[in-house]
Amino acid sequence: MPHDIRLVAVDMDGTLLDGDGRIPASLWDVLPRLAARDVAFVPASGRQLATLRQAFGDASDDMSFIAENGAYVVHEGVEVAAFALERDVVERAIRHLRDLSAAGYDLGVVLCGKRSAYIERTDEDFRAHAATYYAALEAVDDLLAVDDDVLKIAVYDYALAEESVGRALDDIAATHRVVVSARHWVDIMNPGVDKGTALRALQEALQVAPGQTAAFGDYLNDLEMMDAAHWSYAMQNAHPDVLARARHRAPSNVDQGVPRTLAELFPED
Repeated sequence: MPHDIRLVAVDMDGTLLDGDGRIPASLWDVLPRLAARDVAFVPASGRQLATLRQAFGDASDDMSFIAENGAYVVHEGVEVAAFALERDVVERAIRHLRDLSAAGYDLGVVLCGKRSAYIERTDEDFRAHAATYYAALEAVDDLLAVDDDVLKIAVYDYALAEESVGRALDDIAATHRVVVSARHWVDIMNPGVDKGTALRALQEALQVAPGQTAAFGDYLNDLEMMDAAHWSYAMQNAHPDVLARARHRAPSNVDQGVPRTLAELFPED
């Protein structure tokens, strides 16, 4: 297919990462082809910046990242955009989530700041779930006492998030963005903030058009990113809404769908 793709935005979990949560080895063979053509490869994830940088190691210094589900955008170590929550919103959300926990919801809350992520709940199981996405993670006595720019609030629900806590945040959803980002995760962010908003900010900074952009995703928090890219790819394992929204299909994440598709789009010379 003829194309002029200059930017490739890729979700991580369920999209790029394999069934064991690892970056497929074949990606490292494809990335030099993109670099040789001056194509930006951009991980776009609900994970924090520190976690994404850790995953890509030394290569991260020259990369762009969309972190925190679009609330933080960085290009080659320089901030492009950040969408921090107002303090009163953070306080209202935390108190509401504490009330839900007291009412029987089995929740863990992560306050996602620029410097670090913060948790009050410290049992080993929840800490393990949080550490998967937040390499910089601090346990604190009171989330309301944290002094940091809060980019989003992530909620881990031991039930199915879309049917549980996702439906119990209507009060917050009336004024702010509440998005189910995975089977057990819900994110609270500023209104209008999503991976699509972040991708458009990066497109503007890099002077790349939607027609020159490819995006790969599998879940509901990837929908707006699909809208910002002409070359939108839903993974074979994607949520039905993502499959319906994307213009193209890629093999599933366990079949190395991202590197396989990129190898076809950017063949060896």
